[in-house]
Amino acid sequence: MREIFHGTIPDGLLYDTGHDMWVRREGDEVVIGASSFGIHMAGEIIAFTAKPKGAEIGRGRGLGTVECAKTVLAVHAPVGFVLTQGNDALEERPQRLNRDPYAAWMARGTPLDWTTDSALLVDARAYRAHILRIEPEAVFE
Repeated sequence: MREIFHGTIPDGLLYDTGHDMWVRREGDEVVIGASSFGIHMAGEIIAFTAKPKGAEIGRGRGLGTVECAKTVLAVHAPVGFVLTQGNDALEERPQRLNRDPYAAWMARGTPLDWTTDSALLVDARAYRAHILRIEPEAVFE
């Protein structure tokens, strides 16, 4: 039996409820990572590999993979983008994702269609409500 989710869902980010990813706009770039709830659902992350720099990744398509104790999962992009940087430090120390998924971003890039893609994302309040529908006893810090 899995433990009840107990974690943070920070304000100021947009979230993809379909893939439990977060995205933050920084100037002309997007910064993308896995939400604490997504990591909770996947289990402990033991490896992360991003696609190569320059890859064009459509919304919902794989931006890389994470390896968990029992499986390898595709990491789905919350927005379409051209990958300008994968987090090399995270590839070397993937346990950072388990400790602080919001500091341990996975990828940076140039958005392909920010206006359309961002309209499909939700704010932190709506994402917390989404989590509570899945896991009613979830606790938010």
